Amino acid sequence: GHAVDSLVAGGCIVTGAQVRASVLFVNARVETGSVVERSLLLPGVRVGRNCHIHDAVIDEGCVIPDGTHIGGVPPPGAPRPYHLTPGGVTLVTREMLG
Repeated sequence: GHAVDSLVAGGCIVTGAQVRASVLFVNARVETGSVVERSLLLPGVRVGRNCHIHDAVIDEGCVIPDGTHIGGVPPPGAPRPYHLTPGGVTLVTREMLG
């Protein structure tokens, strides 16, 4: 994995993933095949395999399931389980993930 134009704190693991223009706080983990762009992952966040996270803030301790897409423009009629700010940033908390 690799991180470009990003801040990655100690204890983070980026395994076979891409992190661009993002901030990963302590003990964040991004698994194989995932892409994180222009996002903030607070302490203890776990991003599963093959996830796409763009323009998002992921709250402390969240576990993002494999294959999850967060941020960007959702397809028409798609459910919006997360909070989208007027500025286009998606906010995700543990409660929103169930």
